[in-house]
This record gives sequence, structure tokens and C-alpha cells, in this order.
Amino acid sequence: MSIAGLLVGPIFGIITPEESFGDLFGPLVSLAVAIILFEGSLNLNLKEIRGFNKPVWRIVTFGAFLAWIGGALAAHYVAGLSWGVSFVIGGLFIVTGPTVILPLLRQAKLKARPAALLKWEGIIVDPFGALLALFAFQFVLFAQGDVTAAAFGLFFLASIFATALGAGAGLGLGWMFERGQIPEFLKSPMVFGVVLLTFVISDIVMHETGLLAVTAMGMVMANMNIASINDMRHFKENISVLLISSVFLMLTASLSMEVLLEIFNWSIISFVLVMLFIVRPISIWLSTIGTELSWQEKALVGWIAPRGIVALTVSGYFANVLLGAGFEDAELLTALTFALVFSTVVAHGFTITWAGRKLGLASAQEPGVIIIGASRFTTVLAKALHDMGKNVLLVDASWGRLNNARQLGINTYVGNILSEHTEYEVELTPYEKMIVASETDSFNALVVNNFVPEMGRNNLYQTAIHEGDPADFHASLSGRILFTEDWNIHALDEKTEQGYAIRSTKLTDRFTYEEYNKKWSANTIPLFIENAQGNIEFFSSDKVLEPKQGDTIVSFTGPERDSDRIQERLEIKRNKKGPQTKE
Repeated sequence: MSIAGLLVGPIFGIITPEESFGDLFGPLVSLAVAIILFEGSLNLNLKEIRGFNKPVWRIVTFGAFLAWIGGALAAHYVAGLSWGVSFVIGGLFIVTGPTVILPLLRQAKLKARPAALLKWEGIIVDPFGALLALFAFQFVLFAQGDVTAAAFGLFFLASIFATALGAGAGLGLGWMFERGQIPEFLKSPMVFGVVLLTFVISDIVMHETGLLAVTAMGMVMANMNIASINDMRHFKENISVLLISSVFLMLTASLSMEVLLEIFNWSIISFVLVMLFIVRPISIWLSTIGTELSWQEKALVGWIAPRGIVALTVSGYFANVLLGAGFEDAELLTALTFALVFSTVVAHGFTITWAGRKLGLASAQEPGVIIIGASRFTTVLAKALHDMGKNVLLVDASWGRLNNARQLGINTYVGNILSEHTEYEVELTPYEKMIVASETDSFNALVVNNFVPEMGRNNLYQTAIHEGDPADFHASLSGRILFTEDWNIHALDEKTEQGYAIRSTKLTDRFTYEEYNKKWSANTIPLFIENAQGNIEFFSSDKVLEPKQGDTIVSFTGPERDSDRIQERLEIKRNKKGPQTKE
């Protein structure tokens, strides 16, 4: 989006957002940032950091302070800025932000703890970065005698007011939601409106405190156990994707060629390198001394710190107010900010997956399969996947149903996959596909719809419906129907009792898929294909698979197939011996 903005803006001059939007440009960008930050804070459930909350709070407090001081020193001694501008920009550059961190975490598939550390830091530090910059600016004016102590103290009162306003708005909305005071279809629009209202009221009291208010609002609502929080979160995620794209385009398209060329100034490049390789790692390592973090986790968190929209938008405001206060070197602020944003997004975006794997903090196993519902058939299926070296997890609420799977060495979890407790106990990152195969069709459909946003409907499979109207049920609620419409979980369990077993057949140039169908179509249920690269694809009612040479077809076959195979081997042996003659 940044590249697209540069192309349509300063390079080819197709659009100039500031001219097109006029006075609305700044407010529109600010409101978009408020919504994005609120959406991110809706993910900050305190249960996620249970057991390692100490390093989180250390990083967002002492670590942020160290990054502020280090950034200010780098701005003064490396970039050559005055002390006043340096302390303002040092506070601003502690931000990372959900606009860049959350997409990177989805891409990298890190383990739970480092991912939570980066996410919490990115969302919490965003508003504090703006407040630190504002605090530094107020302090500089106070030191110069431009403002009184009372005006300086107003900053702290405004921050407290913003926090209280946001928390109160979150509590009020949550209370109304839980008691049915707001119709279901109005919940998302109501949240949308209250977020904007909270941001604007707080920002009117003091500029840049609105971000703190919406973050507090989101955190409060995330920890209230609101039943409809997931619906709101999904709505906000969709809005955020559109807003992030639009804001990055607008901000980069509004740059001038002079600012772009200024980015390549040696002092700016040196400042960026110091921020990347000295300030960030030192602040993380020092702030996490005495915590349970491993050196690998410290190294990864110390490297990954991409700056995003908040840094871009807030830097424009401070560039103007600093210039108005007589700091002429503040003209460099815009170029410095864009240089740091571009450099960190590119450097960290292209290395987070590699770094996570090298440090052992990414999922080491290839994407696996999670199976919901333990039965005779799913246990056999899980065993077959396990024996093929696939990462598989079998989940059921009954300890007894999982007993056979445990004895076979299959990974199991006892619990309801939809419960909040399970959400924080089961790490879903290693699993790419989900098979929902409980005996209750409505529960299967509920699980599928719950995990669509995280896994995508293409990766969600559900056993066939065995009651009701399949056509209507499938179209609106269910995932991809596993195998065919004829094989529901009861029918599959019945076949397991009759002696059906899972077999593998590798296709060759001599034994093609056509020959396989001719020979084994009767009493055979094709389950999935493993290609030459080791990837698996399940047969489903909505997609016709075409296995190729080198693929392995895994099927569920009747006991008569074993008899056929024995007969084949006997025939082969007889043919090898040749005709027998009596002496």
C-alpha cells in the first residue's frame, strides 16, 4: 500500500490527498487510527498473558522508557536534532502498533508467548508513544517558560480523564449488551459510533489523548466476557483492513519528492540503523532482566519493532507544532518518520518468519490437522495421520472417548473446543485444517462458523449431516462436507465396526488413478491425498480431486480388499514359479 501510494502520489502525481480532502484530511486519518487501535485492543484479554505478565508489563513500561531515552539520544547525536525535538521524536518512536504487528504475526505463526509479547506491546505502547511525545513537548515549553506549571499539570489530568472516559464507555456498552438493552443488529454500529465519540471528546480536551481513551475502552470490553464480543471483533477486523489500506495510501501519496529525497540523507540512514540495531535490542534486554524469557525470545522481540500508522500520523502533528514553537529542525521530522517506518516494515516483515524459525520460536512442525469429536472412525483417522508423520490433535469433551486414542499415542485434549478456557489452552497455530466430526450436527456447524475467521472455510471440514435437510443446512452453516453426502459419522463408525481399515495406495505410471477407480471403487471410501511434497488434501463433496502420478491415496476400505490382495500375491507367486510338472 505504501508503494502504491508513492506511485500515485509524488512519483506520477495522479492524486494529492491533502488537496482532495482539504480540511477533512487530518480528521479522517485520526478517526481511522482510533478505530484501528480500538480493534487491536479488543484482542487484549488478560488471560492470554497469564503466567508471563511480568515481561509484558516490563516491556511496556521500563522498556518503553529506555527506548524513549535511547531514541532521543540517537536523534540528537546521530540525526543532529536539537534536544527539544529529539525528546519529542524519541517518545513518538517507541510505538510499533497493531497495523503492522498483527499482520506479521499471522504470517510468521510464532509460538504463543513471543506472539503475545509483540501484540501486547504494539497495542498498549501505541497511545503511550503519542502521550510521551506530548509530555516531552509540554516539558520543553515549560522549561523555556512558554507555559506555566498549571498548564503542564493539565497534561496529567487530561490523560487520567481519557483513561476514565474510555473505561467508562467500555463498561457502559458492555453492561447494555449483556442486559439486552441494544438490539443485536445495532451492536456493531453502536460500538463504531461510541468509539468515534470517545476519541473526539478526549481529543478535544487535549490533543493525542484520544488514542489512550479508545485503547482503554477496548481493553475493558475485551475482559468483560461479553457474549457477542467475537461478532464485534470480526466486524472491526473487516473495517480495520479497509482503513489500514486507505490510510497508508493517503499518507504516502501526500508526500512530496523533496521529502522522499531527504530520506536518503546519511544522517537519517544512520539514525535508522542505530534505532534498529542498538536502541531497540538494548531496551528489550535491559527491561527483561530477571524475567522468565529465554534469550531466543529476547532476541526476537528485540529485533521485531515495525512502526506503523500511529507514528506517521502523529509525527505530522508534532512537526507542525514544533515548527510553530520555533524549532526549525522539526522540518526533518516527516522524512525521519517515513524512513523509519519504511525501513522497519521491510526489514522486520521479510525476516520475522526466518528469525522465528532460526530461534526455534515458530511452529516447527508442518501444518497439521485438528479433529473435533472422538469416535471409532476419527480415532482410526487420527492414527493414520499420526503414523504418516502428520501433526494431529484429537479434541473431545469426554475423557473416556479419548482413552483409545491416548493408548495409540495420539495427541489429545479434553475439553469443549468452543469454551473460553480452551481458547487459551489449545494453541491452534500449528494446525492448518480442522475436521469437525461430533455426533451432533448443530454443534459441528457452530464450531465451523466459530473458526471461519481464523482458519478460513476452505480449511474447515464437517462430516455429512445425518438429520434434517442437508441442502439448506450445508449452504448456510456448515463447512466443506467431508468425503461425500452419504458418509455421516454414524455410517463411518458402523463401517469401522464391520472391519473397515485405512489403506494407502501410491499411484505410478503403471497404476494410474483410473485403474485405481476400476479396481477399488467398490466398498472403498477415498479419504485424502498426500502429494509428493507431503501436503494432504481431503476428498469433499464440493471439490473433485484429480490425483497424479506420485500421489498417495489414503482410503477407508472393507475387509474383502485384504482378501483380494492376498489372492493377488498368491497369483504373482504362482506366475513366478511357472507351470508345475509331475515326474
